[in-house]
Amino acid sequence: MSENLLYVAHGSSPLYLNPRMANRHGLIAGATGTGKTVSLQVLAEAFSAEGVAVFMADVKGDLSGIGKPGTMNKIIAARTEEFGLQDFSFQSYPVCFYDVFGKLGHPLRATISGLGPLLISRLLKLNETQSGALNLVFRVADDDNLLLIDMKDLRSMLDHVGKNASKYTTTYGNVSGQSIGAIQRGLLALEDQGGNVFFGEPDLETSDLIRTQGGKGVINILAADKLMQSPVLYSTLLLWLLSDLYEKLPEVGDLPKPKLVFIFDEAHLLFNDAPKVLTDKIEQIVRLIRSKGVGVYFVSQSPSDIPNNVLGQLGNRIQHALRAYTPRDQKVVKSAAQSFRPNPDINTEQAITELGVGEALVSFLDDEGRPSIVERAKMLPPHSQIGPLTDEERAELIKRSPIFNKYEQFFDRISAFEILQQQQQQQQQQQQVQQQKTSSSAPSTSKQKPATRTSSAKKQNTTGKALINTAVKTLGSTQGQRFIRGLLGSLTKK
Repeated sequence: MSENLLYVAHGSSPLYLNPRMANRHGLIAGATGTGKTVSLQVLAEAFSAEGVAVFMADVKGDLSGIGKPGTMNKIIAARTEEFGLQDFSFQSYPVCFYDVFGKLGHPLRATISGLGPLLISRLLKLNETQSGALNLVFRVADDDNLLLIDMKDLRSMLDHVGKNASKYTTTYGNVSGQSIGAIQRGLLALEDQGGNVFFGEPDLETSDLIRTQGGKGVINILAADKLMQSPVLYSTLLLWLLSDLYEKLPEVGDLPKPKLVFIFDEAHLLFNDAPKVLTDKIEQIVRLIRSKGVGVYFVSQSPSDIPNNVLGQLGNRIQHALRAYTPRDQKVVKSAAQSFRPNPDINTEQAITELGVGEALVSFLDDEGRPSIVERAKMLPPHSQIGPLTDEERAELIKRSPIFNKYEQFFDRISAFEILQQQQQQQQQQQQVQQQKTSSSAPSTSKQKPATRTSSAKKQNTTGKALINTAVKTLGSTQGQRFIRGLLGSLTKK
């Protein structure tokens, strides 16, 4: 048996996850309080020990303890004795903390252009007509080389298109003032949810998620307990990260182990009320990202939370207990049981309702990519601390991070807001010059004052052109290329 197999559970014999099959994705399911969080911790530790980086969201606020060695208790002592783990030892794992709000980790930001109209439409809960209007605004911004970095850029662009709607009708189609107004109102609501701190620069470089430290993969932990108060923002953020990884990572085929394992907790939020165009693209990303060396693991209360076309791609399964109190619950249990390869020694449907805390039905892909028969097993105890770090311990780890101060300093470069503001000032200046010419009657005045105004207007025009040229050059630069949208970037292919 290969030494690099990941030992994560114990049934009638040790159960291993083959790293070569880890990018075939997976599912961790189970009712609240059945042990999913500890399973996440054990899985993350196993990947890290193998040198595989991990990204996971901490929705309960208790995963930060991975950065500190655990301590013995009665449950862990009993589990190690039961499994005969003679060499079991407590240890910490390299962690890197992120936080959209910048309080519990490095600030995690994205740009408006980076997300694109499809994901922004979902954030704002726009209808089809309003989404079409937003897509039009993005197309105008692209064609005019106007970068949309933060929310003031998008608001300015919406205002500009709304005021000049007739100008764009022939090229782009009609856009109504009602749709522009609805989008603007949605932006105000998004600001209240934290959108004003999420959008901006410096935006996350996905290469920072794929690092090792001391031979162990870095476990990237997103503080999500506060973010979960805005579930659409949470799910859209994780979907953007997944899409960004897909767009920027090169094709690598089947590797001996993944570059990164992406764990998507509360996965049902990703699919709730999502339009078909979005779910189709999610399915496409999940199907294709394995060739980029990324494994995706969805975590949810029930397998039924995941659409079938996505669920069918999740080959590695850890199923904790489900409850069967209602006829609907019973159907969910039956469906979950039928998704496993049968074991003649186990009544799978019955076992799902009888599993204890920390116990699960487990099936991993074998060397040929086939699901193994389902095993009833107990998860290994974690080597790191169960429960959160103190605020002081967390702050110390953040300060010692190799990327400390890379994202902490916000900057605001020239983008759509500044350029449109400059153009508006230029137009106002020209109007003032024209009014001065019309109202002037004295010959001496008509020769002197307009000359002064014209000189000012020329300066204004020169400044405006410089701003536009700077933006165009930026768009063509390496950093500017980061704003080009890919698979999830637009409602239509460009």
